[in-house]
Amino acid sequence: MLEVKNLEAYYGESIILNKVNLSVPDGKVVCLLGRNGVGKTTFLKSIMGIVNTPSGSIQFDGEEIISKPTYFRARQGIGYVPQGRDIFPQLTIEENLLLGLEVCGGKGKISDKIYELFPILKTMLTRKGGDLSGGQQQQLAIARALVSNPKMLILDEPTEGIQPSIIQDIGRIIKKLKNEGDITILIVEQYLEFVMDVSDYYYVMDKGNIVMQGITSQLDQEEIQKKMTI
Repeated sequence: MLEVKNLEAYYGESIILNKVNLSVPDGKVVCLLGRNGVGKTTFLKSIMGIVNTPSGSIQFDGEEIISKPTYFRARQGIGYVPQGRDIFPQLTIEENLLLGLEVCGGKGKISDKIYELFPILKTMLTRKGGDLSGGQQQQLAIARALVSNPKMLILDEPTEGIQPSIIQDIGRIIKKLKNEGDITILIVEQYLEFVMDVSDYYYVMDKGNIVMQGITSQLDQEEIQKKMTI
């Protein structure tokens, strides 16, 4: 579904990603691990066309998109939940969800499946986003990205600042989506236990480079912890 080759990304004159290679197979969950400041969020922004990527290749569903604008990538089927959620605090839950349909030209309606995945949201549709807890805002942000029925969902640190019970809920939702087989998921994460619970494959990034990768079930926890604490 996603094939990234020799990707470079810059902020000004500073190189952040140095010839990164990463694959996300169709229907699988892939997690990108690493310490703060190693380039993980920049990598996701590169996929979405938000930062400068002068060289490399980003193929999504067989199509080269590295030169395409962000709105094109969204319309092709990439749902993105940034770090910090970026919900609209003055809009209601329902209004935030309806904004997810803008990818489809504002057409369609919110599927019942969204409320099946996130039942708490259905009980609070008229509540403003800014009045929600951090965990509820995270659920709203994920639900908004899913409203347009994307081919791939990208999550940037979905467990950050979230209470354990909602982390478990998010984990169950990710596994349910994967088991249904109609979506591919890429997650940036630092919570290793969560990664081991939900993902099929993992990559570890350090200083803008991929330094480890493999099948999650064969993951060496001690080795990864070393890479993440250097």
